[in-house]
Amino acid sequence: MEIEAPALKALEEPWAIEVRRHDTPLTQIANQVSGPFHLIHPATFGKNLQAFQAVLKSQSVNGQVYFGKKANKSSAWLREVARLDGAVDVASVPEFAHALTNGIRGESIGVTGAAKSNELLWLAVRHGATVAIDALDELDRAINIASTTRTLRVLLRVLPDEGSISRFGFNARDLDIAMARCLEARAHIVVDGFSFHLDGYAVAPRAEQAFRTVALIEEARRKGLPCATLSIGGGFACAYVEEADWKAFRAALEPGMFHGGRQFSHFYPYYQAPTGADMLAAILNSRGPDGGETLAESLNRSGIALQLEPGRALLNGAGMSVFPVQGFKRNGDYGMVTVAGLSMSLSEQWKNSEFLPDPLLIQQGEARPQRPVVAAVAGSSCMEYDVLSWRKIRFPAEPRYGDLIIYPNTAGYQMDKNESEFHQLPLPPRIVIAEHNGTLIWRRDQ
Repeated sequence: MEIEAPALKALEEPWAIEVRRHDTPLTQIANQVSGPFHLIHPATFGKNLQAFQAVLKSQSVNGQVYFGKKANKSSAWLREVARLDGAVDVASVPEFAHALTNGIRGESIGVTGAAKSNELLWLAVRHGATVAIDALDELDRAINIASTTRTLRVLLRVLPDEGSISRFGFNARDLDIAMARCLEARAHIVVDGFSFHLDGYAVAPRAEQAFRTVALIEEARRKGLPCATLSIGGGFACAYVEEADWKAFRAALEPGMFHGGRQFSHFYPYYQAPTGADMLAAILNSRGPDGGETLAESLNRSGIALQLEPGRALLNGAGMSVFPVQGFKRNGDYGMVTVAGLSMSLSEQWKNSEFLPDPLLIQQGEARPQRPVVAAVAGSSCMEYDVLSWRKIRFPAEPRYGDLIIYPNTAGYQMDKNESEFHQLPLPPRIVIAEHNGTLIWRRDQ
């Protein structure tokens, strides 16, 4: 007997609901593409970016929101960043060039990631970008490159605490050496400030580390470094489902809910609070260890600008992924849907995890009996592990060839992080959805 997992209905933006209506271009797109595709909605991204910017303004905090570009490759987000005077966080030469060609000025580009190539450092110097440095050898290379071109602006990235296993950031000893080297090379290097990166999505650790880094900035100023910036990185939370649904799922969780009794080591927290811009507000309103001024007050008093690098949180609600059904069969007590496309278009499946918001069945063609079925969803490759939903999903009717299965809210880290042309299948195109005179229109992302 099948064990059915509790439903996890996705939280959706109005555009995402409207695009599934009969008078929208969804069927037209499917007929033209003849395979899987992604829908993206730049206006939702813009709304999310403006919400973060509004929090900074409401607290009178001088700052900038950097879009973590690695979360999605589309050009459409970059055009929104340019339109709204935001900034972009990149980690490679192609990402840097992509930002420039979509209207992002060099001074609005931040370069992070692991040890940067000399080519990337040179490009950053030439365009006036800011580079996060977190190793002494990288700093030495940056100084050498800057000495032959022009001054480079850097943030020194700090290891949050000595017990951290993170590979990013200077430990206390190396940070002291790095500051000394920057003072010696002040003709070529300007230390704008410090940054840090934290795993997880909690408010308190970010606020606590931010207060410690404010103190570090003030100490660096006393040493002669012109520090005026604090970057708190990314990790801004998103909620994909309602709290009650998430709790019910967690309480009922057992291997029998999944195809083959599959077990997982972890799941993204699909419900959490606060999220997005509200999480930024909570960080800024946090008080220091002495219970005195808030972080916003501390930043303003010290004349420190705040930088943040949300990726997923800016993309929340801004995209979905669509897979045509290729077949359906029963597999014992439950069914198996096979779709055109691969599970590599849902990146969570490739981290020993599962993308959990319920996929939706869009029925095409002639009407059929509406008898619910429970089924997992697999990709079209010959690999046993090519499964989009190991979880047994309740669909309102038996899926059939030509139907569409939609995975909601996939723009953040899901739709193109791990995609591959396995089996020589083309990568799914990204389709930009916009409103014009009350009608949804679409085009391929450039």
